[in-house]
Amino acid sequence: MKTSIATVSISGELPEKLEAIAKAGYDGVEIFENDFLAFDGSPRDVGRMVRDLGLEITLFQPFRDFEGMPEPHRSRTFDRAERKFDVMQELGADLLLVCSNVSGVALGGIDRLADDFRELGERAAKRGLKVGYEALAWGRHIFDHRDAWEVVRRADHPNIGLILDSFHTLSRKIDINSIRSIPKDKIFIVQLADAPLIDMDLLYWSRHFRNMPGEGDLPVADFTAAIADTGYDGYLSLEIFNDQFRGGSTREIAADGHRSLIYLGDQIRRRSPTTRLTLPTMPPRAKIRDVGFVEFATDDGDAAGLIGILRSLGFVKTAVHRSKAVSVYSQGDIRLLVNTDEGGFASGSYAVHGTSAYAVALIVDDAKQALARAEALNAVPFTQPVQEGELELPAIRGVGGGIVYLIDDKTDLGRFSEIDFLPVEPDAQIEAAGLTRIDHIAQTVSYDEMLTWLLFYTSIFETQKTPMVDIIDPGGVVRSQVIENGQGSLRITLNGAENRRTLAGHFIAEKLGSSVQHLAFETDDIFATSQALARNGFRKLQISPNYYGDVEARFGLDPELTDRLKQENILYDRDEHGEYFQLYSETYGEGFFFEIVERRAYKGYGAPNAIFRIAALKKLMRPDGMPKI
Repeated sequence: MKTSIATVSISGELPEKLEAIAKAGYDGVEIFENDFLAFDGSPRDVGRMVRDLGLEITLFQPFRDFEGMPEPHRSRTFDRAERKFDVMQELGADLLLVCSNVSGVALGGIDRLADDFRELGERAAKRGLKVGYEALAWGRHIFDHRDAWEVVRRADHPNIGLILDSFHTLSRKIDINSIRSIPKDKIFIVQLADAPLIDMDLLYWSRHFRNMPGEGDLPVADFTAAIADTGYDGYLSLEIFNDQFRGGSTREIAADGHRSLIYLGDQIRRRSPTTRLTLPTMPPRAKIRDVGFVEFATDDGDAAGLIGILRSLGFVKTAVHRSKAVSVYSQGDIRLLVNTDEGGFASGSYAVHGTSAYAVALIVDDAKQALARAEALNAVPFTQPVQEGELELPAIRGVGGGIVYLIDDKTDLGRFSEIDFLPVEPDAQIEAAGLTRIDHIAQTVSYDEMLTWLLFYTSIFETQKTPMVDIIDPGGVVRSQVIENGQGSLRITLNGAENRRTLAGHFIAEKLGSSVQHLAFETDDIFATSQALARNGFRKLQISPNYYGDVEARFGLDPELTDRLKQENILYDRDEHGEYFQLYSETYGEGFFFEIVERRAYKGYGAPNAIFRIAALKKLMRPDGMPKI
């Protein structure tokens, strides 16, 4: 599979863009004219830079408002085309993108447009160049790839072909089956972009909200599969217009794009096994059976406070590591590791971020295959030395530079706790609180990172994303999106903060990066759990009494239930599937907290209650508006 990306898709000056594109692993690059015009060097300089980086110029773009123009405009368009051809020959580019005309003076008529392209094809052929025609979704006369194909077909010139762009087709909900009847040799290049489903003007949507395949809601894989069925074996290229990407890290956005194409290629290989595209081979997305453990990095001084909270939640110490200062605290199927070792990655993580949940272990169907897939998708593997006789867990770097360990039951990895740890006698003085499993893990990231990590999880693991929701914080808006699998064995809420005035933004700023901000544990009886927590000395987050009168009226609750909720500081929500109960701890450190939930067939995460939880946490803040330490 040959991959390409348009320079307009990422931020930076042209040399910086080209270096990032080459480093990410692309084969080619589309040169966007504005990037070239803003560069001080000559076209030959640009072409030399591209080739020195091991790249190929896949096309030069865009050439606008060409076809169907009346005189004297028509003559001028051909003069402009000749100038473009001059530049292309110096660049070493052989394909020009012509997008459908949007000019108010443009004339329609398929035959008229075909005549214009036939003549342009003659001029291009004399220079050894080709021209691709793309139907803009907002074109004046041509806004459908089927009509653009008819223009190309009637032009009947070997140097004139079609450029297909997923956004222009999918945004108009055009039948993609029509693509399968287009001859493969008349498709000169394929441009790909995804986008969230937003009801807005097509041009504005396209210019500001495109994103990488798999990051949005459009059926880009279906579109690409239709192209693969034609026998097309050329470039798959990204053309992304996105305000967030324009201000983001050049290298990270380029790397995200390449990962998205690899993931897309894997999907097409599984859908169209006879395709002529040379597609990446990798294991399937990893199935997740459960969360094996969550590991905290801390030191001896801070560990006491963390362990005190865990004990008040009903966790007891059940094992210690054979060679490291790592203890296991257990309850139900939950395993929390507290690492105070002075060597290794955890110690370095603590030095930078303070006490934090820096590592998560996922129990997958096959850890070796999961690691191979992750590496094929450019995830960064993680290793560190282990003592003789101890297990080295397969791992990759995750959110905020943390660790995602991969464990399975097919090998000795399933006996990790027996091999690396020694059991200890649990403390009989701690009362179990009825916590059964980890319900979800909440990771707080910069809003600019959300798409990166959504793609990371959904491409490596067999998960899907839910629609984004806005969480209202007195200091601003936090965007939240969930990654989950069908069995509910993995649920991750990604919360994107845009400024540090929000609780989430403050957490990122004080922790010097993205991290796990809270863990939610499941119980089968939240009222019994609440009472057990009280006996353990657990400090519940105090919810405003005003909340309970509203929730009673909103859901028609029995007053007796409302009184119980109020007495225990439990929040309540309901959806079409069932009921949800939530109980929170106070914050630990710079905004970390725990949550206890009871699900009664409920599918969501209590988003309507977030504003009340945040308000309660704000009450614990210092006078300067930041959480107490």
